[in-house]
Amino acid sequence: MDTTADSLAEELRISVARLSRRLRTLRPARPDDTRPPLTLTQFAALAALARHGTMTPRELADHEKVQPPSMTRVIAFLEDQGLLARTPHPTDGRQAVLAPTEAGKALLAEERRRKEQWLARRLADLTEEEREILHRAAPVLDKLSRST
Repeated sequence: MDTTADSLAEELRISVARLSRRLRTLRPARPDDTRPPLTLTQFAALAALARHGTMTPRELADHEKVQPPSMTRVIAFLEDQGLLARTPHPTDGRQAVLAPTEAGKALLAEERRRKEQWLARRLADLTEEEREILHRAAPVLDKLSRST
């Protein structure tokens, strides 16, 4: 078994990309089923606000590594869909702060639920030893995901 950093990098890149693609296919339809699912950029922006708290549009664009004009379109769409609310900035009247609405939080919760259910079913198909290996690897993968 070749465990050099280069070969492990290739194996992890392929496996993580496949798993990520598979999880993206589980994106739920909108609750009323009359609108398409959010784009990945729209969903990521909404999730960032839920995870990190309120942000200005510029902070959100910087966080998501998106140009401000693109983020403006994302914000407008999310606002129009009732998934995001804009309120006045508490100290700077020229700015606004963004936060997910209850509908936005519900959409995020549904996505998490669906993905975690899918993963739990797949994990149940693994051996106890395989699940233990993944349990030990999860913090390492998280550490990798946070490195710059």
